[in-house]
Amino acid sequence: MEVEGSPVMRVQSIAQAGKSEVPPQYIQPPSDRPNNNAGGKSGGGGDVPVIDLGGDSVREAVGRACRDWGAFQVTNHGVPIRLLDDMRKVGMSFFNECPMKDKLMYACSPDSAAAEGYGSKMLVDSDENHGVLDWRDYFDHHTLPLSRRNPSNWPHYPPNYREVVSQFSDEMNVLAQKLLGIISESLGLPSSCLKDAVGEFYQNITVSYYPPCPQPDLTLGLQSHSDFGALTLLIQDQVSGLEVLKDSHWYPVQPLPEAIVVLVSDQTEVILLYCYFALQRDNCH
Repeated sequence: MEVEGSPVMRVQSIAQAGKSEVPPQYIQPPSDRPNNNAGGKSGGGGDVPVIDLGGDSVREAVGRACRDWGAFQVTNHGVPIRLLDDMRKVGMSFFNECPMKDKLMYACSPDSAAAEGYGSKMLVDSDENHGVLDWRDYFDHHTLPLSRRNPSNWPHYPPNYREVVSQFSDEMNVLAQKLLGIISESLGLPSSCLKDAVGEFYQNITVSYYPPCPQPDLTLGLQSHSDFGALTLLIQDQVSGLEVLKDSHWYPVQPLPEAIVVLVSDQTEVILLYCYFALQRDNCH
């Protein structure tokens, strides 16, 4: 646990201090800055697909989205819209209304990327991120398997916080398994193929908070990365900022309040590649 006066500075505290410049450890190198056009935002490659899971030809649409984008948004996904709204509300209430001394009761170790709790640094220093920090605070929850879930480690404010996160975890688990089944079927495989290959689900839920930045052209809320798990499911607020990489260009993911963003993560990509080459081999025999 951290205490007030700790050298770990929260991004929210920096923003509230009213400084006109960001500290140097948050400044991205020129090649990585959000307004740098060298990496190229393409104007003509289309939009990240939005797929109605209650519509027609869902398997085909999901298969194309996985192949062409590795990302898509889903509507009619079965998760109550009220729960999505509640999840956004409790997250914002914790960051905006809970006093810092109370937030620090749940502070996680700044030296561990996998620690549960309230933090500001998640990506490990590497040559890729140049040791630059994200302009973001977060709360990371260990939610599945149930043996990892201990709501007493989560905020007590607002009063329904722990209940909402638990319900959200359960609904995301159901949706993730449904999506893995659809992705398997899109390859002509049994619906259980990916679920069986992934095995027991390990789920973390991270609530991210991106305070206003005095120099947004120099910083990133979350630096470019890929996720190592099976699937990443995201809900956004009304503020845009999320982008996905396709054919060396970054494309914005339009916030849709009733949609859930699906990102195909590293583990599933590896399994899909294996399945693809296995199918190609079998077709050649």
